[in-house]
Amino acid sequence: MNPILAAICSFIIPGLGQALEGNIQRGIILFIIAFIVMLIAMFVFKTWIIYIIGLIIAIYAAYDAYVMASA
Repeated sequence: MNPILAAICSFIIPGLGQALEGNIQRGIILFIIAFIVMLIAMFVFKTWIIYIIGLIIAIYAAYDAYVMASA
């Protein structure tokens, strides 16, 4: 798979690029972790910090999918 496409997919939905690359277990785990972290952040912060946390998670997921697809 194209590494850039995998990164874009994982940026939009964390774990999707990893799952499309063939590592479904890693994709599901990353999605669940991102979901739980965002859920906790919504209850704890309730401010613009939630968006920054979501952006950090999306960037990590995209980077991980890019590296995985490049290998």
